[in-house]
Amino acid sequence: MKKQIAKQIVIGFLIGLVANVAGCYLYIYFFSEYPFEETLELAQQEGVLGNIIALGALLNLAVFFIFLKKKRYYRARGVLLATLAAAIFILITKFY
Repeated sequence: MKKQIAKQIVIGFLIGLVANVAGCYLYIYFFSEYPFEETLELAQQEGVLGNIIALGALLNLAVFFIFLKKKRYYRARGVLLATLAAAIFILITKFY
């Protein structure tokens, strides 16, 4: 039983990471006038990469509520963990 729960949390975590990356890509695609790679380089140089990742994490909100509506609570926990991992990554990039 515990293996099944852990598996569901890992699946939710991976889906949360994919949603975050997809959100970042969609934000860059719609709001940047530069190509994807160049936008990431410019964001790193200007120190706004964390802001792009935070905006990409907004897509996790939709995924989280979809899992809650479908009563997939452990997958929703995984998405929440992915969001927390993104927040920790943002903190690390801001201060180091």
